[in-house]
Amino acid sequence: MTQEEPGITLTDEQKKKRRSRSIAIAVVLGALVVLFYVVTIVKLGPGIMDRAL
Repeated sequence: MTQEEPGITLTDEQKKKRRSRSIAIAVVLGALVVLFYVVTIVKLGPGIMDRAL
C-alpha cells in the first residue's frame, strides 16, 4: 500500500518562484558580505599591511 505524505504539494510555478526568491536572498547576502569586507578593509586603512604580525 502506498500512502501519500500529508502536507502541501507545490505547483511548478510555486517551485520556480521559491527558487528565484532563494537565489535573490543568496545574492543579497553575498553582496552584504562583500560590502562588510570592503568597509572593514577601508576602516583599517592602508597601514594594516605594514604592521608587525
